[in-house]
Amino acid sequence: MKFSESWLREWVSPAISTDELSEQISMAGLEVDGVDPVAGEFSGVVVGEVVECGQHPDADKLRVTKVNVGGEELLDIVCGAPNCRLGLKVAVATVGAVLPGNFKIKKAKLRGQPSHGMLCSFSELGIDVESDGLMELPADAPIGTDFREFLGLDDSIIEVDLTANRADCLGLAGLAREVGVLNSLPVTQPAIDAVAPVIDDVVGIKVDAPEQCPRYLGRVVKNVNVKAASPLWMQEKLRRSGIRSIDAIVDITAFVMLELGQPMHAFDLARINGDIQVRMAKEGDELTLLDGTECKPNADTLLIADDKGPLALAGIFGGEHSGVNGDTTDVLLECAFFAPLAILGRARAYGLHTDASHRFERGVDPQLQARAMERATALLIEICGGDAGPVVEAASEAHLPKAATITLRREKLDSLLGHHIADEQVEEILTRLGCDVATIDGGWQAKAPSWRFDMAIEQDLIEEVARIYGYNNIPNLAPVAKLEMVEHREADLHGKRLRSLFVDRGFQEAITYSFVDPKLQALLHPGVEPLVLPNPISSEMSAMRLSLWTGLLGSVAYNQARQQSRVRLFETGLRFIPDENAENGIRQEPMIAGVIAGPVADEHWQMDSRAVDFFDLKGDVEAMLALTNDADAFSFRPASHPALHPGQSAEILKDGKVVGLMGAVHPQHEKKLGLNGRTLVFELEMAAVADRQVPDAQPVSKYTASRRDIAVVVKEEVGAGDVIGLIKKIGLKQLVGVNLFDVYQGKGIEPGHKSLAIALTLQDVERTLEDQDIADAVDTIVATLAQEFNAQLRD
Repeated sequence: MKFSESWLREWVSPAISTDELSEQISMAGLEVDGVDPVAGEFSGVVVGEVVECGQHPDADKLRVTKVNVGGEELLDIVCGAPNCRLGLKVAVATVGAVLPGNFKIKKAKLRGQPSHGMLCSFSELGIDVESDGLMELPADAPIGTDFREFLGLDDSIIEVDLTANRADCLGLAGLAREVGVLNSLPVTQPAIDAVAPVIDDVVGIKVDAPEQCPRYLGRVVKNVNVKAASPLWMQEKLRRSGIRSIDAIVDITAFVMLELGQPMHAFDLARINGDIQVRMAKEGDELTLLDGTECKPNADTLLIADDKGPLALAGIFGGEHSGVNGDTTDVLLECAFFAPLAILGRARAYGLHTDASHRFERGVDPQLQARAMERATALLIEICGGDAGPVVEAASEAHLPKAATITLRREKLDSLLGHHIADEQVEEILTRLGCDVATIDGGWQAKAPSWRFDMAIEQDLIEEVARIYGYNNIPNLAPVAKLEMVEHREADLHGKRLRSLFVDRGFQEAITYSFVDPKLQALLHPGVEPLVLPNPISSEMSAMRLSLWTGLLGSVAYNQARQQSRVRLFETGLRFIPDENAENGIRQEPMIAGVIAGPVADEHWQMDSRAVDFFDLKGDVEAMLALTNDADAFSFRPASHPALHPGQSAEILKDGKVVGLMGAVHPQHEKKLGLNGRTLVFELEMAAVADRQVPDAQPVSKYTASRRDIAVVVKEEVGAGDVIGLIKKIGLKQLVGVNLFDVYQGKGIEPGHKSLAIALTLQDVERTLEDQDIADAVDTIVATLAQEFNAQLRD
């Protein structure tokens, strides 16, 4: 919106400069886009009167004039403007004047005739007005007056970019109200008195769409002089607001819209047939708009109509048939409140954007219409004459917006602003904004004014207090917060570390649904009744999972069906085990699970292609267990599970307690699950690996380590892990490493037995071990193995 600074200062004039005013308005949330002068820079231009005007003897298009500029002598000036005539009051650039563009006026001769000055048009003075010929001034313009002073051209046009919620500032009254609040100054409003009717003529009003149009006012004014000229002060205020002067009646409605923010319209009374009807468009309605456009209104468009058909698009654009023209003598002034949602988007649907639609779709003060009607009537009678009839109003109070009553808490105000504003100042700000304020315990209760329909919640009032108080007045203090160390046990093994390990080993993390297909789950966990959902998403997602395997194996099948032969997935999540002793009869356990399928590595020219096997997955699991720094607490032993291959499955134990399972998927399930080839899975309780052993630092020995290899023969059913575990449990101080490096069965070994080759690394932190020390340690180990497993040294 554009407005004249001088016009604003007629309402409220703070003692600040134009730049300071612009900054103040911007900081209040009404962003100033630009400040421009109302006219170009010029000097030496005065008001003059053409007292003689004759044809130039040597040029058909030039006239020789004598102009009175208030001096002792008349000025001889040659002019080529078509509207130059005797008695015309005009702007005269005298000799020595400087016009925009640094154009200096000098004495000259035009076709042999002296010319001591120039009669000026709007464009020659840098005034943005479309016109042909000279600028015509009112007949009462004082001759000899400085032209800048006469028109008040030492003025600025301020353009404000308003947000959609501040439609109350789309009129000068709203802007003045804001400036008054910001500067704690009273606002001088023009006196608007009711115009007493002198005739009884009325037009009936029928509102068929009260929700879209809760209030509509109409007033007949007869015997108006439509050809009366708009006063220069009105034309200038319109021009400086970006609106071109058209005729007196249109100018008056535009002026009231700019002044108060209330759009209005004038109909030619002679073109109205019957009563005014405010209704929604019907099939067959057609309308020719003021710009000549043919329009077929949509059913969601609100119309102003009479008994014969549409007269205007309500709140958007008038119709050509009912518009005021040069033959109009009687008019019907219209002033209404249209609900924003009834206008929103309608103008754009017809390729239009008018000043009226811009205001109505953002919201107009619902209590403003009577005041605007009186203002427009008074101006119309003053400028065009005429006889006014009574105001006819149709209103639906039930559909008019109600002012919100909002509670503002002191605690909330201080919390959001981070600054304390005195109670008296808060109350003063809200009152100056037009709110009806009452003090309550711990805050205030404010009733929003009718023009601030954007005030609805507590945060709206806090924003108003902050912007009027001044954002720059709120101290720029850094927030103060107490920093406390997060409680974290060093022994906790975070899930992120586990996920990082698997990602480093070539796995992809998967996230599957907790709801699974009960039929597929029954293959993996036969005989276990899962929790069945009463209202499942689908039959394939109707049971809570008993393990993470069901979802992971489904993901493997999905990928293999899309030519992804090598799949390595892991997942962390809950499994849901029926348990009568648990809360709600279900035990939820955090688990970590994984699955591998396909070749060990991607195809490579330097490597042989090999399918994954049990020990590939075991290596991944052991790498995870190693993160606990307590791998010796874990062990593996053969197990049997309906979902796993016999002979290729194992339980994972921690301190003798089963905490997980791993193995190859049973071949009889592969086809049913949609798997292609050998697939291996594991699942482990997260609690088993969540607590790691904190490393205990030991001094590094500076003495040489010694290695001794032994090969012991044990029965085939004796596990190599059990042998290694026993050696570690012996507790020899010098034993720092045990490693199984070979398992042999065959020639030289008794059937049913196997040879285990074990490397023993011995080292002391205090001295170099002698051969006898090493031999004694080895003998102790061999003797213990012989006693426990009946092991014998291999020859």
